[in-house]
Amino acid sequence: MTPIKIAVASGKGGTGKTMVATSLASVLVSEHRVQLIDCDVEAPNAHLFLKPSINWSSPAVIMIPEINEERCTACGKCVEVCEFHALAQIGTRILVFPQLCHGCGTCSLYCPEDAISEIPHQIGEMSRGLTTNGVDFLMGELTISEPMATPIIRQLKGLVNEKGEIIIFDSPPGASCAVVATVHDADYVLLVTEPTPFGLHDLKQMIGVLKATGTPGGVIINRDGIGNQQLESFLEGTPYPILMKIPYDSEIALGLASGNVLTDFIPQYQSEFQSLHRRILEHYAKVSA
Repeated sequence: MTPIKIAVASGKGGTGKTMVATSLASVLVSEHRVQLIDCDVEAPNAHLFLKPSINWSSPAVIMIPEINEERCTACGKCVEVCEFHALAQIGTRILVFPQLCHGCGTCSLYCPEDAISEIPHQIGEMSRGLTTNGVDFLMGELTISEPMATPIIRQLKGLVNEKGEIIIFDSPPGASCAVVATVHDADYVLLVTEPTPFGLHDLKQMIGVLKATGTPGGVIINRDGIGNQQLESFLEGTPYPILMKIPYDSEIALGLASGNVLTDFIPQYQSEFQSLHRRILEHYAKVSA
């Protein structure tokens, strides 16, 4: 089987994105090698459901500039070329603001005195483990006060095992840079939404992201029955089919609140998620032909 990378995303938080990602991984691992990467590094929670046994961890770092004041002539070239304003000149000194630095290295490249070296700055931590049913699990966690999630997401995705048959990215909510970093090289994106005005508004934002990246995708409507038909009417005019509906159900809410995977406490959803996988492959094959 050719590996397929599936990102599970949503325009807003609380739509059931992680519920879908963990359920899909738990069902498919019985027949495939499955890897799940929790890219919601500001608030990771897939581990609360999958309960992996963590056996590896590593700091997530970016390289930030360090000024050699003996060599620096305070010419200001580094300040001029930094598009993120991570350096500032105060008199004859160059100051570095690590939380604004993107680790691009431009300042050291353009320094005419070779007075800038790069040192590691930890912005979070990455962990890896195996679930009891065999899902290869990866997650990242951004250090509180650090502003940029995208470097950790890129480093996590660099750990993807290409031998895996199904690779699932649990995306951050919204349509931010972190979401784009998660979905940009996915083969297919599952958009999880709900049939409410807010759900429709934020789904439109995510569809805008997919149009910009050219990534095919389909829609899962969670809490079906609580809203109206506007969302489905909107989707009729798009290339994003409804692949699954999950009804509003207090039993689902109680099970998730207890930290359980949907397909474990309501077994009938195991066949539903197997069917979802088939629909993904069929739609992906159709749009890729």
